Amino acid sequence: MSAAQPWPTIESPCINICTLGESGHCLGCFRTPEEIGAWLSYTDQERKAIIDTLSARAARLFEDE
Repeated sequence: MSAAQPWPTIESPCINICTLGESGHCLGCFRTPEEIGAWLSYTDQERKAIIDTLSARAARLFEDE
């Protein structure tokens, strides 16, 4: 049995609007399904890198509206 992993210090950006848009990104947090599924396996640095891209990603996804 493997040792338990510590709880992430960087929380998920999920806001419980779990719907994939046409772009394939969640319309609530703007992550990809792969990023959502692997979130707990990412290091804090990887989570921060993803979070740092989310506002720009959201802007790109909604720039035509």
